[in-house]
Amino acid sequence: MLPYVLRRVLQFIPTFLLATLLAFLITQAAPGDFLSQLKENPSVRPETIARLRERFGLDQPVLVQYAYWLKNFLMTDLGESFQYRRPVSEVIAGPLLNSLILVAISTVLHFAVSIPAGVYSAMKPYSAGDRIFTVLSYIGLGVPSFFFGLLAIWGMLKLQQGTGWDLPIGNKSSSSLSPDVSYLRHAWDVFLHALIPSLILVFRGISSESRFIRGQMLEVLNQDFIRTARAKGLNQNAVVYKHAFRMAVIPTIAGLGGLLPALIGGAGFLEIVFNWPGLTPLQLTALGNQDIYILQAVTALGALLYMLGNLLADLLLATVDPRIRYG
Repeated sequence: MLPYVLRRVLQFIPTFLLATLLAFLITQAAPGDFLSQLKENPSVRPETIARLRERFGLDQPVLVQYAYWLKNFLMTDLGESFQYRRPVSEVIAGPLLNSLILVAISTVLHFAVSIPAGVYSAMKPYSAGDRIFTVLSYIGLGVPSFFFGLLAIWGMLKLQQGTGWDLPIGNKSSSSLSPDVSYLRHAWDVFLHALIPSLILVFRGISSESRFIRGQMLEVLNQDFIRTARAKGLNQNAVVYKHAFRMAVIPTIAGLGGLLPALIGGAGFLEIVFNWPGLTPLQLTALGNQDIYILQAVTALGALLYMLGNLLADLLLATVDPRIRYG
């Protein structure tokens, strides 16, 4: 097992270099740069622009800039943001934590709901409960998440107008919350504001995952080794959870490689719909301003987490499925 892990870690190097270099070249392919807009400002002297260009390394060829960035990244220096004039690590720390809150809650809900729903639908196919899950799944797969977000905001606004309640609509916390409130009270307020976006974010994932687990369970339950286990007199729970579910969940485990990068990928446009200060608004702002080091930092962290997630998924597969052995 250890030689296999070492080989995989060595394979990280060319994959990471290629991914980050491609992202850097694509970002730099856009016409102009962050300082181009300053040229249109008559109050900014050309000497100032030249000095800033030299400070940020924009006067160097693209490959030289990438080499400087890679050297700094290996020394845990993510560079300096053009727009905020602060280290990138400081700029992305807050939005990254905010995105982690949404994605962590939605990930827990994803597996806590989709797995029981999928197993239930497989054990009682075409029952009333299975049909209800099927309809909800089709709705979740067919309607975009941001549209559900707009409907949720509209519904909460109507409820707030009718009842006068102070509902957690938008932002990360309530503006009326006192700054000297206790940590637990503040954490609870953040959780309430994150709950609705997290539920909407996870709805599509639950819809697809539960149907996938249902199909896998139905396929496994009809195999010969399940009939043999039942013929030996094993009880229903042992047949379903010890044998059938263990085999049916293998594709789900194989897909866990994308879970770690999803933790820093943010909640997409839901963060914009709910005015949540996560990574997506920051990345869109950085993209519009060609703040390449912010974009590059998020890309690099995502690539590392994706490779690490795939390695962990492969190791979990060997634990769940005794047929898999790594030499």
